Amino acid sequence: MRFLMMTTDDGSATGTPPDEKMQMEMGRFIEEMSRAGVLLATGGLEPGGTRIKSSGGKVTVLDGPFAEAKEAVVGFALIETGSREEAIELSKRFWAIVADGEGVIQQVFGPGDLPGA
Repeated sequence: MRFLMMTTDDGSATGTPPDEKMQMEMGRFIEEMSRAGVLLATGGLEPGGTRIKSSGGKVTVLDGPFAEAKEAVVGFALIETGSREEAIELSKRFWAIVADGEGVIQQVFGPGDLPGA
């Protein structure tokens, strides 16, 4: 089962860079997940981005940031685990290192593994 673990930001974050201890702990955690074959991809996302909207056959492209957005996804990790519970446990370990923040975990479906398919 694949899951996308996302970190979100509602604009209230202080923007202070992580300290050296946290960076080292996160490096060990990422290395451990990579060696175990659990971590498929990870990264941070640009602020704002580009929004694509299609309506009535017309495609509109808008550049961010988007003032109406209450929160934005700012980072992600794509993982592969045996269950949602394992994904939640990995997320708990991530947040134990990072300390404060919020995130979302969503299962990723590919061809042939959609629910009910």
